[in-house]
Amino acid sequence: MGRKQTKKVVFENVKVLDAGAKGVSVAKAPEGQVIFISNVVPGDVVDVQTFKKRKSYFEGKAIKFHSFSEHRVDPVCEHFGVCGGCKWQNMQYSQQLHYKHQEVFNNLKRIGKVELPEFEPILGSEKQFFYRNKMEFGFSSSRWMTQEEVESGAELDNKNAVGFHIPKMWDKILDIQKCHLQGDPSNDIRNEIRSFANENGLSFFNPRNHEGLLRTLMIRTASTGELMVLIQFYDNNKKEIEQVMNFLSERFPEITSLQYVINQKANDTLYDQDIILFKGRDYILEEMEGLNFSINAKSFYQTNSEQAYELYSITREFAGLTGSELVYDLYTGTGTIAQFVSKKAKKVIGVEAVPEAIADAKENAKCNNITNCEFFVGDMKNVFNDEFIATHGHPDVIITDPPRDGMHADVVKQILSIAPEKVVYVSCNSATQARDLALMDEMYKVTRVRPVDMFPQTHHVENVVLLEKR
Repeated sequence: MGRKQTKKVVFENVKVLDAGAKGVSVAKAPEGQVIFISNVVPGDVVDVQTFKKRKSYFEGKAIKFHSFSEHRVDPVCEHFGVCGGCKWQNMQYSQQLHYKHQEVFNNLKRIGKVELPEFEPILGSEKQFFYRNKMEFGFSSSRWMTQEEVESGAELDNKNAVGFHIPKMWDKILDIQKCHLQGDPSNDIRNEIRSFANENGLSFFNPRNHEGLLRTLMIRTASTGELMVLIQFYDNNKKEIEQVMNFLSERFPEITSLQYVINQKANDTLYDQDIILFKGRDYILEEMEGLNFSINAKSFYQTNSEQAYELYSITREFAGLTGSELVYDLYTGTGTIAQFVSKKAKKVIGVEAVPEAIADAKENAKCNNITNCEFFVGDMKNVFNDEFIATHGHPDVIITDPPRDGMHADVVKQILSIAPEKVVYVSCNSATQARDLALMDEMYKVTRVRPVDMFPQTHHVENVVLLEKR
């Protein structure tokens, strides 16, 4: 007897009903099970080949389209469908906003189970392409082959690539010709480095064997026109490193900050690396409402500068500041929200667990001549003890902008024991936000909700909620 094969089912003439989590769409099988489909848009009618079966759902792929959704558009990017970056480029932007709004509403209703006001309309992004101020690309000596290349059987002389990891493939990189996420000169820089390296026989990183010169490329742009380029090298070959850095310096004189790292760790995170300045200064300046923020290679800054301004404006409006309030800004990062709201507050106290971020926050506040902001390093769940409140005062408003996991249960407890009049909760994950709102429901009522789209063409969405004491 042979091994029992997993039966792959084909469902015919299935209508795609909705957009689900993580950019996949949702349909129903004839017997009612849910089917998650990755390559469709709600409204399409398709035949689906399933490749995974669970108790209550299937995962599948459309293999035939009977009719196309009215909400479909032609994707602008040649890499769409292979690169996992922009899952919704084939959907009208107005529909993308509709489904993002819907997701926030469903999460707050279903997970939060709290009483909600009428939502304010989701704020779309004026720029739907070329909106990111930071991109990271990987180099690889084993590029991802397209279906056509594999089927042609032709031997490739050059398998070097610089681009993005193929989803779920840690060692395969898709060679990107033109990415629509970051403005000029991002594409030129990436393409010129590739050409230069190939012409000069410089090696691309091999993640399986841990060898090669060029490892990653980070490009940061700012609304001020300033530009940072950072290359991670694996091999510590001084001559070749200088060759690459000199080429970049001459070819792109507009680079404000040109830096590099020699990284021989197993992963390519920068946070524990020594960064070497090759040319220019080690930071670029971002500007928002007259405030300057210096951003270094390790700084966190909202990835869509224009929408960050809108997000912070909504946050400040929700806080309803009159100039007499003491505000606590939790998870303050480099203090952008704290400084942005400071002109409308009496005083702002920012708290953050990352010491480097707080050093940046203090420096930025000093450069901006802001005297009513103070910043403290500490783990949020430990900082807010009675002693901290006694020293710094009882806040009238707390602004919180936690990471994707939401707030630690102890932080929620601290907020409830401090009991400020208002809490403004900014979130990049409305599911964990909803969980936290449920924990605060006894003391606080949700009075305003406004989703904000920071990442067009993807399923990600931010959300701002105002909680007021009952």
